[in-house]
Amino acid sequence: MRSVFWLIVGIVGGFAVAHQINRSQRGGAFFADLDEKLREFGDSIADAYKEREAELRASLESVTREAEDAIDKLSKD
Repeated sequence: MRSVFWLIVGIVGGFAVAHQINRSQRGGAFFADLDEKLREFGDSIADAYKEREAELRASLESVTREAEDAIDKLSKD
């Protein structure tokens, strides 16, 4: 229970310090740059996810077609 208390105190303290730093011109520029980099990182993760999802869907469609063809061939025999 004590560790949860200190975790919450640390989080609140971190936000308070970040708020004070953000009020200065250099701090605001730092956080704006950090925000831009984090957004770019998030966008690249999302793009990679979408690309991999498209690859998996195409592969699944290919396997499904092959399975349907095999079933049709077996049912004709």
